[in-house]
Amino acid sequence: MSIRLRSERNGRLRERATIDGFEDLLVGVPEAFGGDGQAPDPHDYFDLSLGACKAITARMYAQRKGWPLEGVEVTVKRDERDEARGVYRLEVVMSFHGDLDEAQRERLEDISDKCPIHRLMTTSDVEITTRRSV
Repeated sequence: MSIRLRSERNGRLRERATIDGFEDLLVGVPEAFGGDGQAPDPHDYFDLSLGACKAITARMYAQRKGWPLEGVEVTVKRDERDEARGVYRLEVVMSFHGDLDEAQRERLEDISDKCPIHRLMTTSDVEITTRRSV
């Protein structure tokens, strides 16, 4: 898997991303930081990946169990006030739609906490190597 980003040359702080054949995903910054406000910023994609992973994990589990889950709604709220001190808080609110009992809903919530992105964000040491191309 590889992600490629190229800066747009319009004077704004915006990148055009390609991810394994998915093209023209935009990443920018808010206007207050020199962007044009026309694309999600990197934090948005970070937060989005958590919400999407939790929803997909819950849906896969319900499907495997044969539960009548019709859909999932996820809201991710970010609190970045303490990010400079190493604390980045995300609150996730999930709604499970379908004819599910309370025990099934609780299990889906528990299972969503085991999604790969949740685990990556909460239990992994991420090592990043940055280098210039030659």
